[in-house]
Amino acid sequence: MKNNLSNIKKAIKYLDKNQCIGIPTETVYGIAANAYSSVATSKIYRLKKRPKNNPLIVHYFNLELLKKDCEINKIFLKLYKKFSPGPISYILKLKRNSLISKNVTNGKKTLAVRFPSHPITRNLLKRLNYPLAAPSANISTKISPVSKKDVKDEFGKNLEFILDGDQSKIGIESTIVNIVKKPQVLRLGGISKEQIKKCLNLNLIYKKKTKAIYPGQGKTHYSPYIKLRLNTKNVNKNEALILINKRKNRSKNYFYLSKNKNLKEAAKNLYKTLRIIKKRKFKSIAVEKIPNNGFGEVINDRLKRASYFK
Repeated sequence: MKNNLSNIKKAIKYLDKNQCIGIPTETVYGIAANAYSSVATSKIYRLKKRPKNNPLIVHYFNLELLKKDCEINKIFLKLYKKFSPGPISYILKLKRNSLISKNVTNGKKTLAVRFPSHPITRNLLKRLNYPLAAPSANISTKISPVSKKDVKDEFGKNLEFILDGDQSKIGIESTIVNIVKKPQVLRLGGISKEQIKKCLNLNLIYKKKTKAIYPGQGKTHYSPYIKLRLNTKNVNKNEALILINKRKNRSKNYFYLSKNKNLKEAAKNLYKTLRIIKKRKFKSIAVEKIPNNGFGEVINDRLKRASYFK
């Protein structure tokens, strides 16, 4: 599908009718609907089989549109000017007169917001008179999608329209920062804790576990639902081995996220690789030790959640 203006207009027609569509972002693909519509947002939960107590991230085109729904503070503005549009989401205080559906917030007085940088989705958002609620376009707890094909694999005919934006450039979800009070990183993602800390010049808390439910906080998440062993050196017979550093010997069971320990490249290829392994019907996955810094910390977070399932 070519994403010319006619396809953008087609997407708008679906959205205006309270339908869900697939959209590309620089992080992962999203399943999007009118964030002001309870009818539309309820369809997101139904299609994803997502728990209704799990709030959604809302995507905006710019700051002026956000001001209709949320209270703006100095810390947010600092981060916004540095990192947005881009792979970072902010928890902000919701205005009393906001039109955001209660489905989106689970009745909370806060809202998770983001400004995606993907040009196709920015073009779409620019032409709408409402923001888009858009969690990742996957069945809840399963592997996030990084291409149009991934979204089709997840939903088939249940999702009628998907805007094609090629493979997601970053390939992992946005970082989530709560800035209602003291800044807290709630989810690791496309912007590192170190980058945020440097921008704010403040102490930054990373809360691995929170009482409030935010996207990506579940124990089981991003999962291929295959047994997964972390920090391993050797592979068992008929087991897939995920690597980030080139080995001399070759094997059809080897799957490289990167061949030269490039953690950014490895993060981009993570979900794509997990999907390939699943399609090849491996019963278990071994992962060599990945440095726990920068994008490596994000990869380890995703793999740990992917490994926890019953």
